[in-house]
Amino acid sequence: MRLTKGAIHHIEINVSNLETSTRFWKWLLTEKLHYTIFQKWDSGISFKLGETYIVFVQTENKYNNPKYHRKNTGLNHLAFHGGSRESIDVLTEELKEKNITILYQDKHPFAGGPDHYAVFFEDPDRIKVEIIAEDE
Repeated sequence: MRLTKGAIHHIEINVSNLETSTRFWKWLLTEKLHYTIFQKWDSGISFKLGETYIVFVQTENKYNNPKYHRKNTGLNHLAFHGGSRESIDVLTEELKEKNITILYQDKHPFAGGPDHYAVFFEDPDRIKVEIIAEDE
């Protein structure tokens, strides 16, 4: 298999509570976005889709402050292709059932613009996640 030069190999994210983040991301990535668990160790877990994987690692206590905020320098959000508009609608309802706040509710599902059908929400560390309909 020939890989595309410049394609993302992996992304590693430090999290404040590995157990809480694993619960959140495992549900989203494996049940909704077709990732599989790739690696697992005492202080981390990774999920893989194709040749790309996402790693979540427990932040060491001495580095756990200040807390993450997407408006600071650094990562703003992660965006994923999410299938059809119907799958975005189903995901939105499941997020609500899990008491996960939908961001930009007043503009949902067009918070990204009139031709951009998506749902925006946050992970346990308040990292913004965007799932985008492919048939927009």
